[in-house]
Amino acid sequence: MAKISLTLIQTFYQVARHGSFSGAARELNLSYQSAANHVRRLEQILNGRLIETEQGAKRIALTPRGRALYNLLHPELDIMLERLTKLIENQRSALRVGMPQAIFFYLFPKVLTRFREEFPEMEFAVYERDTVLAELVKNGSLDVCISERYFGDPVVPQRLLGSYRLSLVYPRAWGAAPAPAEVPAWARGRAFITYEPGQTLRNLAVDFLGRDGAQVQPAISTSGSSSVKRCVEEGLGFSIIPSWCMQGEEAAIASVRLTNLPEVRVYFGSAGFLQKHPSVQRLFADCQAELVGPVLEPPRGGDLAHPAL
Repeated sequence: MAKISLTLIQTFYQVARHGSFSGAARELNLSYQSAANHVRRLEQILNGRLIETEQGAKRIALTPRGRALYNLLHPELDIMLERLTKLIENQRSALRVGMPQAIFFYLFPKVLTRFREEFPEMEFAVYERDTVLAELVKNGSLDVCISERYFGDPVVPQRLLGSYRLSLVYPRAWGAAPAPAEVPAWARGRAFITYEPGQTLRNLAVDFLGRDGAQVQPAISTSGSSSVKRCVEEGLGFSIIPSWCMQGEEAAIASVRLTNLPEVRVYFGSAGFLQKHPSVQRLFADCQAELVGPVLEPPRGGDLAHPAL
């Protein structure tokens, strides 16, 4: 049988306690759909219904099996979670955060400055990667991740911060800029500099340049946008990087904003049991204050818990 996570148990417990998915969602800072999905997943693992709902009804009813599970959890689960929260609050002196190198290098200093005003004694440990962030949060190696990937994993709940555009960057000595629609044809035969295999932005760029069956073979692969941009500055080739990596007019590099490519979404995720921890809530608020508007386009529809897939 698949392992039962604390997140699924906690969601079921709150749904049963409040008598509705919406009440549990408010309590746990989840979307209604996420709360419902957690319960359905728990039912699949246990191979039996725990909750009965009627079409259009706002409240739920526990099945006999659901009532038995709730009685088993109450009130011990509340006590356990309270003790766990106090232990974390008393012992946590570091916040471990994973994010792509470019986000930390170009965007995060202002967020970190604001965050440290409230938590000056806390160590801020950063893991600069794009891949494996969800797995690192799940195994306890990270507390928070900021990612351009939506994991769809209930153990690592995510909120949409905003989105940004990509830009073509190339040595200014190469001449006039191509129109966005002409970039794939313009790129053929030119050295392409990009990210390590598996990274989100590499995949987007390769798909874009490979339209109409073109073969895309990177000349240089690096770990992040700062390294990619440095190679372009040296005249080694062209790349596709976040538009915010360009700091105004630059002497060695020209750029073209690729409005014909989809926006790249940025998500804030954390371990489920840390969502209400003061340092995690503060970091999310600081990311909103420093990034959404000045750098990232705000989410459309106003619901940060629901990424539009």
